Amino acid sequence: MNIKGTDALAALAKHVPELNSTGGKLKIALYVLGWLALVNAYFIITDNIPTWSIDSSIIIMALGFLVMRQFFSRKQAYKEKYEELAYRKAFAHFGIPGLALILSTVAHAGYMNGPFIVHGWWTNIFIGLGWLMVCVGAVLWIRSIFTFGQDNLALLYVYYPEEGRMVNSSIYSILRHPVYAGVLRVGIGLALLNGNGNSIIFGILLPLGLTGWVRLVEEKELIERFGKGYRDYRKRVPAFFPKLRDLGVFFKFLASGG
Repeated sequence: MNIKGTDALAALAKHVPELNSTGGKLKIALYVLGWLALVNAYFIITDNIPTWSIDSSIIIMALGFLVMRQFFSRKQAYKEKYEELAYRKAFAHFGIPGLALILSTVAHAGYMNGPFIVHGWWTNIFIGLGWLMVCVGAVLWIRSIFTFGQDNLALLYVYYPEEGRMVNSSIYSILRHPVYAGVLRVGIGLALLNGNGNSIIFGILLPLGLTGWVRLVEEKELIERFGKGYRDYRKRVPAFFPKLRDLGVFFKFLASGG
């Protein structure tokens, strides 16, 4: 039995009543799938417009971050308006749509149209690095979710910091944001496997977008909660890529978790 996973779901269910019933869970799943289908349908349609793929990805990614920003910036207003249902309402209005926009854009890196790049010796390097990044990123993402817990992943404690719990894991001694680090690697890997000009540009821009998000939005919230302790932590530990001396810890986490 995964006690940590059970506790995390219980913490979420306390503030999201739908999670207490099968019908409610199905309703949430359909809502999430609906958003993902809508955004991916948009990409499939607009990819038929020449030169639009990279512009579309940048716009949708930026829109996703802007929507997610509302989850943080409207916290007090939602607490006053919805009280106990504040988190549930805000995550439905901003969290799920924002994440759908961002994650669909990352997936789009693998199939977006773009100018052809001449094949050569570098093609096999792109393919090899692409698969390596996708595999490492997927394992890191999955391991980090199980370590972080669904409650933390769903940003529950942005609205209820007093209910927050500490997460003890080796990965947080070498990376500040391992979940985002996993998504980042998958996005870059998909861009390399796609291998056209637009996807490569997107793979270069993706780290900049995620860095801007964590520095300007999410870590501002963490600094408000934890103060100087988090500032010191941010100085010591990189966000997405471990230091060379920490690669052993990094791959140990991938292999065994914890």
